Amino acid sequence: MARYVFTSESVTEGHPDKICDQVSDAVLDALLEQDPASRVACETVVNTGLCLITGEVTTTARVDFNTLVRGVIERIGYNGARAGGFDAHSCAVLVALDQQSPDIAQGVNEADDHDGDPLDRIGAGDQGIMFGYACDETPELMPLPISLAHRLARRLAEVRHNGSLEYLLPDGKTQVSVVYDNNQPVAIDTILISTQHTAEIDGVSEEKAMRERIAADLWTHVVLPATADLPLKPSLEAVGATPATRFLVNPTGKFVVGGPQGDAGLTGRKIIVDTYGGYARHGGGAFSGKDPTKVDRSAAYAARYVAKALVAAGLARKVEVQLSYAIGVAKPVSILVESFGTGRLDNDSLTALVQEHFDLRPGAIIEIFSLRDLPQQRGGRFYQDLAAYGHFGRSDLDLPWENVDAIATTLKQVTAAQLGAA
Repeated sequence: MARYVFTSESVTEGHPDKICDQVSDAVLDALLEQDPASRVACETVVNTGLCLITGEVTTTARVDFNTLVRGVIERIGYNGARAGGFDAHSCAVLVALDQQSPDIAQGVNEADDHDGDPLDRIGAGDQGIMFGYACDETPELMPLPISLAHRLARRLAEVRHNGSLEYLLPDGKTQVSVVYDNNQPVAIDTILISTQHTAEIDGVSEEKAMRERIAADLWTHVVLPATADLPLKPSLEAVGATPATRFLVNPTGKFVVGGPQGDAGLTGRKIIVDTYGGYARHGGGAFSGKDPTKVDRSAAYAARYVAKALVAAGLARKVEVQLSYAIGVAKPVSILVESFGTGRLDNDSLTALVQEHFDLRPGAIIEIFSLRDLPQQRGGRFYQDLAAYGHFGRSDLDLPWENVDAIATTLKQVTAAQLGAA
């Protein structure tokens, strides 16, 4: 297609599913902080007045889960009657955590294919496929639609927390449609923001007047600041040949009942928001609540690291990396690199380069990125900070799989002769 529109969405930290992701990852942080060898698979469910944590853990850590869960909910903003049917201090917190299956633990503890190398001894915590992606559309090498959607969602939460727009409540979603011409983003077609709000705004409760007020405030306080540093900006008026950006706010008219009162939430139900906004393929596994032996999480981080390194090294303009694993086996079953015709080397050569320069065994990924130790190193919270606004391309967090400068330099050096000959 020469010209097309691609859309991605994000959600705020107060979305019911994202509450669950943050609670599950707060449990993971708390357990790893005390016992970095903890095995964790924690799922969370929220509904009106209820938060349930369940799953399997094996750990020596001792955690007050009730206090932990309430703290996460309060920080998000569900605190008191104003929060709308879900309150950190009055909701029921139920804990149903069991011990991990010994059959799974056996395969992780002693890989089937180890040859004495300590990093060979850790098998994958499950079978599955993981994808990583990078492209040159943004400085962080992420697709523009999901990058913009996350910017808007983060800013929406920021103006709520800092009191700039006091009538905003925690639940919200953003969606951005970008126009592409010859695979390059050329315009922002549509911005959609749905945000929970109080029943009245400065004494106004009439639906049309409230929506107009919210739309004007969000354009000024959210959209413009969130896109101020971008070369491609939204505009409510046509600029030259570029049409105006369509701006939609709370299309149903109002959004007063939200959060867990409006919709039940579950861990792992926003996997496309967590990754690339649908711009790349997804293996299907969620991240939150899983310790690093689960390759759904750790190998997805490694696949992003590989893809970003290849793009940062100038070997392709866009790259997708697929990894596959078998439970209890350390080495990946398969590695595939796809550059969509943008590579300076063919896909076979790029795949061979990855096999030579990246160690993609679960034990090696855990060690290279310090995945077990990061909660302890960063004051007890690391994974919960990833649980909203995406796990990739985060300029606000120091993420080891996003730091590709050194490996990109190596890739440039080892391919210099090959590219020169080409």
